[in-house]
Amino acid sequence: MSNKKVLVGFSAAILAVVLWSGNFIVARGLAKSIPPVQLSLLRWCTASILLLPFAYTKTKQQWNLIIQHRRYLLGTAFIGISLFNTLLYFGGHYTQAINLAIIGTSASPVFSTFLAAIFLKEKIGIARITGMLLCLWGVLFLMTKGNWQHLQLLKFSTGDIWVFLSALLFAVYTIMVKKKPAPLDATVFLFIIITAGTLLLIPLLWIQPFFLQQKMIWTPNTIWIILYLGLGASVLAYLSWNKAIPLLGAARTALLGNLIPVLSTVEAVIFLGEAFSNIHLISSIIIIAGIIIANLPRLKKEI
Repeated sequence: MSNKKVLVGFSAAILAVVLWSGNFIVARGLAKSIPPVQLSLLRWCTASILLLPFAYTKTKQQWNLIIQHRRYLLGTAFIGISLFNTLLYFGGHYTQAINLAIIGTSASPVFSTFLAAIFLKEKIGIARITGMLLCLWGVLFLMTKGNWQHLQLLKFSTGDIWVFLSALLFAVYTIMVKKKPAPLDATVFLFIIITAGTLLLIPLLWIQPFFLQQKMIWTPNTIWIILYLGLGASVLAYLSWNKAIPLLGAARTALLGNLIPVLSTVEAVIFLGEAFSNIHLISSIIIIAGIIIANLPRLKKEI
């Protein structure tokens, strides 16, 4: 592979990671002004509209295939679009953006590994088990604030529970994506699940008040933030990520995803003024090391 292709691949993957890292900052930064369901609805509706010109023709061509797999597509849309980010945004009401990023990006690979072993019959090697244990250690280190005596008194905060549920759903979504019908175009697939997921969010507007009472407050920056979420964190991030995978390979691309909690932590300190402590630094290092170790066998195969 030429150096130019590798450079393009790394650039595309890093762009996606940077765009995704900001999602955790938005989840925390807009917690007091936009309710979770409305924020998800605005994000994915914007993404759907932006994707429409690129997916319209192919969607018409593959409409029969879409109808044939409608149950699978609706299920994937509900879990990966309607619920995943909405629960993350709920978590933003109760915990720091730093915690959102670290817990959210470390718990999901652990869940994904176990679900893949159960439902896809994928083997779990020693390296992956070691990596998962390190990830769990990092999360516990964060939640106990570095004092292991707190384990016996450990209680999950409301925000932690929402984020863990979000991570679990993203893991389920990841498994479901692996079952995507091969003939279905990738852009069409993304457009359909985003559009369906947006529509499925509407009933959640009536359910949300049972969990959270909040009115939406529009600010001068709201439109720009929604555009960032719809165009940046949704359309551009997914397209960039998909561009990187064939150029770098899945394993090397996935490893770059571990930069998300690091970038989110830096952004939370800069933009939200959140305190950064040695606890955050150490837990981030432990978690990233764990995920790298878990992916080393794949990395060696692709190299």
